[in-house]
Amino acid sequence: MSTSPTMMPTPQKPIVLTCHDIERSFGGLKALKGVSLNVHEGEIFGLVGPNGSGKTTLVNVVTGFYPPNQGTITLFGENITHIEPHQIARRGIARTFQNLALFKGMSVLDNILIGRHIHMHPSALGSFFYWWGAQKEELANRRIVEEIIEFMQLQDIRDEPVEAVPLGLQKRVELARALVAEPRFLILDEPMAGMNQEEKEYIARFILDAREERGVTILIIEHHMDVVTAICDRIVVLSYGEIIAEGEPRQAISQPQVIKAYIGERAAQRQMKGAAI
Repeated sequence: MSTSPTMMPTPQKPIVLTCHDIERSFGGLKALKGVSLNVHEGEIFGLVGPNGSGKTTLVNVVTGFYPPNQGTITLFGENITHIEPHQIARRGIARTFQNLALFKGMSVLDNILIGRHIHMHPSALGSFFYWWGAQKEELANRRIVEEIIEFMQLQDIRDEPVEAVPLGLQKRVELARALVAEPRFLILDEPMAGMNQEEKEYIARFILDAREERGVTILIIEHHMDVVTAICDRIVVLSYGEIIAEGEPRQAISQPQVIKAYIGERAAQRQMKGAAI
């Protein structure tokens, strides 16, 4: 993948997200074991690791779906550890999901419009005086949706039933729905799963453009290492709920403990012996 980041974060950038000593258990299974990390403003931050390493659990804790058993989460300087998901969304977070969460039977346009729900203020009085206030709000929401449709190059399928468009475009629709919420912090959970190389490059470009043109800080969970090394500024690698490496992507994923986590201890030993020869 030839795409590369063009805006590197600096140490002086404000911290958007802080996770401090996060633990989360499900029964006897400890999914997160004292995870701590910082994400800086303007950064594309990668969260990687083998299946079952705790990546999505951490995102669900950050967005309020699972309360942590221990630790604190700070967003834009505010402690959000025990705040409800809808309240966190109103503080400037939007996300996509590992499995598509689009509404079948609805058009691409209507699916994207749903992303504006946190900016809508329905009321009986507003409906009664529709031509005075509610219509103005609806038109403003529509303008933002149209802007994002153009940004994501979805004009040609805007009126199609969302289930009728290919997977790569459905992923783009879900990203568009997150962007119309006008987030300051965007979480993407495996946005390129199931895509071919061309589709991956398209999404990578849109992610970079969202950061550069819309000023969004991004945390991305991703298994494709070519994507991680191409667009992420820094990464954290999880294994069994613990951080085993962090830093610049190529350096972090080349660490022996990361290779061992991904391919197994015996395979890692064979690989190391082969390298020594």
